[in-house]
Amino acid sequence: MATQCVVKIELAVSCKNLLDKDVGSKSDPLCVLLQSTGGDKWTEVDRTERVKNCQDPEFSKRLCIDYHFEKVQKIKLGVYDIDNKSVDLSDDDYLGGFECTLGQIVSSKKITNPLQLKPGKPAGKGTITVIAEEIKDNRAIAMEVEAKNLDKKDLFGKSDPFLEFFKQDDDGKWLLVHRTEVIKNNLNPSWKKFVISLHTFCSGDLNKPVKVSCYDKDEDTSSDLIGEFTCTPAKMLEAQDQGVEYECIHPEKQKKKKSYKNSGVVRFKSCKIETQYTFLDYVMGGCQINFTVGIDFTGSNGDPRSPDSLHYLSPNGVNQYLSAIWSVGLVVQDYDTDKLFPAFGFGAQIPPDFKVSHEFPLNLNPSSPYCSGVEGIVQAYRAILPQVRLYGPTNFSPIINHVARIAASGAQQPTATQYFVLLIITDGEITDLDQTKQAIVNSSKLPMSIIIVGVGEADFKAMEVLDGDDGVLKSPTGEPAARDIVQFVPFKNFANSPKEALAQSVLAEVPGQLVSYFRMRGINPVNPPTPRK
Repeated sequence: MATQCVVKIELAVSCKNLLDKDVGSKSDPLCVLLQSTGGDKWTEVDRTERVKNCQDPEFSKRLCIDYHFEKVQKIKLGVYDIDNKSVDLSDDDYLGGFECTLGQIVSSKKITNPLQLKPGKPAGKGTITVIAEEIKDNRAIAMEVEAKNLDKKDLFGKSDPFLEFFKQDDDGKWLLVHRTEVIKNNLNPSWKKFVISLHTFCSGDLNKPVKVSCYDKDEDTSSDLIGEFTCTPAKMLEAQDQGVEYECIHPEKQKKKKSYKNSGVVRFKSCKIETQYTFLDYVMGGCQINFTVGIDFTGSNGDPRSPDSLHYLSPNGVNQYLSAIWSVGLVVQDYDTDKLFPAFGFGAQIPPDFKVSHEFPLNLNPSSPYCSGVEGIVQAYRAILPQVRLYGPTNFSPIINHVARIAASGAQQPTATQYFVLLIITDGEITDLDQTKQAIVNSSKLPMSIIIVGVGEADFKAMEVLDGDDGVLKSPTGEPAARDIVQFVPFKNFANSPKEALAQSVLAEVPGQLVSYFRMRGINPVNPPTPRK
């Protein structure tokens, strides 16, 4: 059998002259990468950060996608003006996009296209430029950077500094590769540690020039340059844990003032090379994915005997709950050797005494809540439907805490052998939102991911708050999540799509979440591969 040719591709995206949709300021653009799943169905692969008040954005986050030489991969790049915290883009202004195949971008290496508001229609306003690079290196550079005595740029305050890092392409142009966070009102800032692939940072060449620019962030106008310098990653790496300093120079000031020394000093507190292991490195090293299902049996679903109910089994024995279990379970079960999955319900009165439970085994066997394979979960679900009384409220925290307790025992292991995925399928609003936020923040420190599939037509705004794609989820006491572990997907978006499309969207973030956990803990795969260069 011929082996498939799969390589990792990184897309750098920038735009010019975007539509301005905001009154009193400029648009806040973000670019999303979608891949065709057949027909007119698309699934999100990746998205950039949002750039505030900018009609000519250069996005620092690269879009990553697997390139299959033997497939025609239709992709779509869409640019949106983001004015809210919702992950769903349907309520944001569309600034334009374009469709092509990944092969076209790869073969061209760099393309610039006008943005269209609708495919096949005349161009709208603005252009998008995409540069493709193959990722051949699994090393990363990790650094902590601070600055001292930066110039004061603000009239009524100090400066709001951030750094931008650029690498030089083959044509001598500078390409943005990383942007730090902004630190408000501080002339001696210390930025958060960041890790960036060595390929992105310097194309894997430690002697390649890197330009570092320090800016003062201005919300209403373009940011002001404080100063800049050029060096090489090899020089930065001399820091290790000792530190390396560079003078931050403003070219115009240097020309005008003979006495000018610098506009501050940027110091690399630490800088090291790390190996970035992939999801496959962990799985092939023996990491098991343990799959648990939680099903919503609250009264808002409707009487299962009524055709209007979300739990009603159609003549062919299917409903949205079963479709979600099949779609996700069939993919995940391949990564679990014993194929024994705990499955629970919540929000129902259960036999024999019909007390409300938010954590009951589907097979009604508390000592062994395991179902054999996806078929076992489906059989247990069908068997329990006539036995329970749908009730309420919709509490998520008990089942999240249940899986978290098991994941916590897995976290005692110093090796990358266990990871837990909880699939919650629900029809609506969470009643215990504060307790659920706290449970998720606690779970973010554990080897665990939570997938929420929303069935029916309810308003799922609360679910989108839990999905940490746009900002970090915080507990009611203000404690931030250690990492993003929740993925929310509305089932209705995939009602007419093949099963694979739902699974692809639902499971898209799990590999990255698994890797982020073990990276956070500093745990390498069992039998790790040798670093690629």
